[in-house]
Amino acid sequence: MTLKKKIFNVGEIAIYDEAIIYKRGDIWQFRLWLEKEKRYARLSLKTKKESAAIELAKKHFITIKAQLESGKTYYSLTTKAGVEMYLEYRKVHSDIGRIVKGRYGTIKTHLEHWLDFISRDVKLKELERMDCESYAIEREKPNSKNPISLSTILNEQSTINAMIKWLHKKGETYIDGFDFENIPKKSRTEEDIRRASFKDEEIREIRYLIPSYIADAKQDMSNLANRAKVLACYYLLIATISGLRTGEQKQLKWKDISFEEVKKKNVDVSVVKISVRKETSKVRKSRQFYVRDKEYFDDLFKLTAPTHKKKPYANNFVFSYDGETVVSQRAIHYHFDKLLALADVNRKNRDLVPYSFRHYFITHRIKSGLSYKDVADMCGTSTTQIEKTYYHIDREIMLTQALADYFVTDDGIIVPQ
Repeated sequence: MTLKKKIFNVGEIAIYDEAIIYKRGDIWQFRLWLEKEKRYARLSLKTKKESAAIELAKKHFITIKAQLESGKTYYSLTTKAGVEMYLEYRKVHSDIGRIVKGRYGTIKTHLEHWLDFISRDVKLKELERMDCESYAIEREKPNSKNPISLSTILNEQSTINAMIKWLHKKGETYIDGFDFENIPKKSRTEEDIRRASFKDEEIREIRYLIPSYIADAKQDMSNLANRAKVLACYYLLIATISGLRTGEQKQLKWKDISFEEVKKKNVDVSVVKISVRKETSKVRKSRQFYVRDKEYFDDLFKLTAPTHKKKPYANNFVFSYDGETVVSQRAIHYHFDKLLALADVNRKNRDLVPYSFRHYFITHRIKSGLSYKDVADMCGTSTTQIEKTYYHIDREIMLTQALADYFVTDDGIIVPQ
């Protein structure tokens, strides 16, 4: 490999007698002629300092030289093509069940946000480790229609670096990950948890309203909108009694549900045993737990069973009319908003979403006297996480016990009973 150019302009500097660095504006650029590919390798060195530019150019030269001598080509895919390549690889994992379809969709969404940030026509081999340093700052910018949580940003960064690591192994990038800016994890305050959860009376009102809200829709389940309405509402009802994560609940199949009768003080009580498969769990651990059957599962089974053509029935999805197509998240959110309006739930300064039913479930179980370990086992999380997030409930319980023998007068005075 030799320099194609023999006469240099002012400001051009030769690197190892085979490459050139030069300025475009104030920024140093790198250029190397690739004989086999009959084109130049061009890189921005992203520095104004000559000494730094020379050192960076030498590193690029050595890397490119090693790559070419190993038989690889230099010319790079774009970031858009790299994402498409990675998604094809992950789609195979989705098809064989290594990851659930919902997870594949999440990966795709995360990488779309990254492309919006980095630009779709940037060459993969031009990427530097610090190129995404400001990613969190950009994603945290206020957006009233679509607020971004810190946990979402951290998950996106993890997905991005998983892709970059894979592309690096394929020889498509010079880096194996980005150095994202460290952002302090904000611990959720007591008030944050309250705002993200429901009150007992709100849950009672929502459960009371749903049967009348879907009554007309149940009469004509041939209508797609009616199907979505009914399935979304049963999804929300079951979310209030199960505490399942979104992905876990949407991936439930009828083989994961069993109906049982148990004795409680010589009275038969109907319960449902729920099995969460490890491949659908966020923590990749299977678990089983029981909940009181409020006939939600039973009603949904009777409603959808006759419409499922796929056999065996046990392999069909619970929240599906045909057993294969799961109710959409859009329908769930739409009817969630409608129900909260009907129930007159005050949403001002409250972060209420369908996931808030999980917060309510955990809070209610702790207040009912279950240990943190029991609740953690039911919800597929750690005891430490439950303690850290819901520690304030202990204080509420102790205050309730302390004031059990007192009542508040109309004048707001606390007096013994």
